Order: sequence, then structure tokens, then C-alpha cells
Amino acid sequence: MYNLGTVFNFEFFRTIKKKSFWIMTLLFPVIIGLVFAVIFFSNQTTTQAAKDTKNQKFSIEITDESGLINKDLITQFGASTSTNKQVAIDKVKNNKLDAYFYYPKNLNKTNIEVYAKDVGLFDNGRYQAVASLLLQQSVAPTIDAQTTAILQDKVQFSSTTYKDGKQFDGLKEAIAPGIFLVLFYILITMFGNQMLTSTTEEKENRVTEMILTTIEARTLIVGKILSLVVLALVQIVAILLPIILAYVFLRNQLALPNIDLSNIPIDPIRIAISASIFTFSFLFFTGILVAIGAIAPTAKEAGGFFGVIIMFLFGPLYAVTLFVSMPDSPLVKFLTFFPLTAPIPLMLRNAVGNLTIADSVIGIIILAISSIIALSVAVRLFRYGVLQYSSRLSLSVIFNKNPKKLG
Repeated sequence: MYNLGTVFNFEFFRTIKKKSFWIMTLLFPVIIGLVFAVIFFSNQTTTQAAKDTKNQKFSIEITDESGLINKDLITQFGASTSTNKQVAIDKVKNNKLDAYFYYPKNLNKTNIEVYAKDVGLFDNGRYQAVASLLLQQSVAPTIDAQTTAILQDKVQFSSTTYKDGKQFDGLKEAIAPGIFLVLFYILITMFGNQMLTSTTEEKENRVTEMILTTIEARTLIVGKILSLVVLALVQIVAILLPIILAYVFLRNQLALPNIDLSNIPIDPIRIAISASIFTFSFLFFTGILVAIGAIAPTAKEAGGFFGVIIMFLFGPLYAVTLFVSMPDSPLVKFLTFFPLTAPIPLMLRNAVGNLTIADSVIGIIILAISSIIALSVAVRLFRYGVLQYSSRLSLSVIFNKNPKKLG
């Protein structure tokens, strides 16, 4: 294993120098940045449009059969009253009037009618806004401020929930352990193909024979796996760093919520559980994907298996409501402990707080054993399948103890 460092350095720096690696690594934060930019410019445009609309003046006639509209407000809004509904509507049709508001006698039974000249899909909303504002300001003086706040749904609530006798905020509690779930999803979707093809490149280039003259197959595959793990850490930093910087320095410009990190609960046990699940899950699927790459003769053929792995891995997301509301159901238990589907249910349930210590221990043990088996099988498959260029490695060859029989 003395060549392990050489293999690791070669695989790591060869990948880190590829443009495709950085394109895939930075693609996610770039997309996030573009989304933030769209939100920023959209907010700017909306704010400016709202200001422009507020400053715009347009002619209004009002028919008030409800008797609620304040006459002084009608004058302040630059409007006038009309006693003939149809005549006012005809004025709007003939472009002699911008807007006409009709307030019926019983507002609780009949709709307020707004007739107006079209000024664009988004700006047309100004007419109903003015009609509503006129009504609200007319009736506001007739009731007290407290009742007004209740009717306008402006009453503030402060909720405190308890679990096992202690104050508990489920949403905040899920943030710290939930980060591992998000990172796992990002790494597998963005880095999975690299894991899959890491063992097929040399086979396709027909340089494996030369490599194996100086390096053992086991050393080569272990070095590849270690480099994949470190490259994954590089991707995590490259993905998170721009997002963190954007939040710290551009939060106000992007109208992002102010998250007080000091108030986020830190549960060492749940974080340790998520970290363990994340680590063994990543090693397990790394072993599986590397093993598939060792079996397949080409990267293209190996890619056909990737969709199947993703289906097993992220299929449980379709049952996400079950993991939250019915954690003890047989289906949830099966998906939680079946190795190919376990990572998402385990990390999700741990994030929402319904994963028991017993279930977490069982799940971690299953993933740990599965990762060891997957990595061991990957090493064996690579050892016997590394020279298979034209066909997949058969089971009889995999378990053949006599290497001389290998063709």
C-alpha cells in the first residue's frame, strides 16, 4: 500500500484540474446566485412599479348604495359620485372615464364591482386596490384600532411548544441536523457520475495494464475512493462558501430572511447521528457506484445503472409525509432500514425529531456494515474486472478464487 499516496495525489489533482469538475461544482451556487439575482431585480421592479402606480392619477366615479363610503374621502381621492350605473360603465367603455366603482347595498352578499380601462396585466390591480382602500379608510373610524387589527389579520401570535417537558421548536430543531440531508442530496446528484466513471476511464483508455504493473489493484481502487471522498469535501466547501457569503453581504439587497444563528438549537446527539448517517451513506453509495463502474466495460454502459441507484436513493422522498406523520408504519420502518433507501428516511426523520435512539443505532449499524461490504466488493470487482474491456464481469468470474482462470 506504499503507492496509496501516489494514487491519491494523481486522482485528486487530475480531477481538480478538470474544467468539468469546477463547472459541476460551481453550477449549483451559480444557479442559486441567478435565482437570488432574479428575486432582487424582481423586488426592485415591483417596488418601483408600486411607487409609480401610487403616484398615478386616474379619473374615478363611484356609486355607493351601501352608505359606507366617506364623502370627504371621495373628494380626497379625486373621484366623483354617479347616480346612474350604466352611464358610468359606458363612459369607461368609451374611454371617457378610467374607473368606476359600484358599492352594493349588502356588501356581505353582493360583490363590489369595478369597471376600468385596461392598463396592462399587472397595473390593472391598482383599481381594485384603490376601491378596497377607499372602503377600509371609510369604515376604519367607526371601529376601534384593536378590532381593525383583528379584521385585517394583523394580530401577532407568539407560540411556544413543549416536548418531554422542555421547550421545543420543531422547525429550528430541524435546521442543524437537516443540513446533512441537503449536503447528501447535492453531493450524490452532482458527484454521483464522477463516482460511477472513476473506474472506467483507464479501462476505456486501455492504460490499466501499464498502471497495474507497478500498483496493486487494491491500492489503486482504495486511492480512487479516498480521492473521491476528499473531492466531495472540496465540493461541499465550494458550494456552501458562495451561499454563505451572499447571505452575509447581500441579505438586505436580496430581501432574504434574517436568521439569527444564535437561536438555532444545537443538539450534539442529533447532529452526531446525522453526521454518522451522512458519512456511512456516502461511503456506501460510493462503494456501489465504484463497483458498478468496475463491472461495466465503458462509462456509457455504467451510466445506465445510475438512474436505478438514484431511484432507490431518492424514491422515499415521495413518501415524505409518512416519515413525518407516521414514523412507526411498516413502510416507513422498511424504507428506514433497507440499505438502498435508508439514507434519506434516516436523516429526514432525525431532522424532524421522530427518529428514536434505537432506530438511529440500528440504521447506523446497517449503513456501516453495508458500506464496508460495498467497499470490499468494489475492491474485489475492480481487481477482477479491471481488464474486462468488451463485456460485463460475470458472477462466476467475480467469485472465482483462481485468478489464473480469468480471461
